Amino acid sequence: MTSSVPHLPSVDIIIPHFKRRDMLERCLDSLAETRYPAMGIIVVDNGGTEAGLVFMVKRYRNARLVRLGENRGYAGGCNEGLKHSTADYVVFMNDDTRHDPLWLDQLVTAAREDDRTGALQPKILSMKAFEKGQKVFDYAGAAGGMIDRLGYPWCFGRTFSAIEMDRGQYDNGREIFWASGVAMFVNRSLAEELGGFDGEFFMQMEEIDLSWRMKLSGYTIRSVPSSIILHEGGASLPGGSAEKIYFNHRNNIAMLLKNLGIPGLLLVLPLRLLLEVAAALFYLTQFPGSLAKSGAVWRAFGDTLRHWPDIMKKRRVVQRARQLPDRTVFKGLPLTLLLR
Repeated sequence: MTSSVPHLPSVDIIIPHFKRRDMLERCLDSLAETRYPAMGIIVVDNGGTEAGLVFMVKRYRNARLVRLGENRGYAGGCNEGLKHSTADYVVFMNDDTRHDPLWLDQLVTAAREDDRTGALQPKILSMKAFEKGQKVFDYAGAAGGMIDRLGYPWCFGRTFSAIEMDRGQYDNGREIFWASGVAMFVNRSLAEELGGFDGEFFMQMEEIDLSWRMKLSGYTIRSVPSSIILHEGGASLPGGSAEKIYFNHRNNIAMLLKNLGIPGLLLVLPLRLLLEVAAALFYLTQFPGSLAKSGAVWRAFGDTLRHWPDIMKKRRVVQRARQLPDRTVFKGLPLTLLLR
């Protein structure tokens, strides 16, 4: 959308949707309470067949529906929404979210303070815990995404499986490595320049890949804890499922191959290959579904080899556009989050 409010940047909320109309309606009801006036909403229906969806979306101010003939996942759905936006900023958002009324004001204010802002992330809390009167960080982003030099992501507020209570310990905004796709606020023109998300990722880690490419281009990623989002979580894929393991392992290795410089790749890739084998063996101990989980790692490795030419083509594009060396991008980050 183009802002009709003088002096306020326009923002489009892009929501890829697949089934679960009740969840989308709850999200849109919450967004309707947002106090930022220059906001539009683009719902991208990922190949769904739900009757009446267009009429439901039209009930909301400045909201529109884009339909796709197939499910392109979070990455492809967001990219399609990006094509339909002319706003100054966009927020790529999950539909299993609720929002503080001032969440967007806080993000826009932070973005206007620095014209080198690539992406921003709000504080993301667990919706289920919040409904029980608890303030617990959400697994998918928490207080801001980070990464170690081996390529394993973690967050302020959670590591592999440990999740912290929100006691205000991360209430000072800070530079982070990646902004969560639960609610990823980005500069629209920059996102378009970088080609949006990697559509081949489909889901899982696409926001880390895009954030990484932004940082390589010299832009900053920051947390804005005064902006608060609640996230239900597990709506697309249940945690620990073989399919989620597959996407996480496949996309993580592809991300390293695309974005690391040659010296970093020569150091990290042999270690990661050993760790991938270790992960496949570890999943054999995880019941139920141990064989499927272990097999997902091997399938991810096989698909990476099959798509090697395409990954290398994308790598050449990323490396040609690089403005910063790895030593700058990874400054202060540990080799492994276990040593953090």
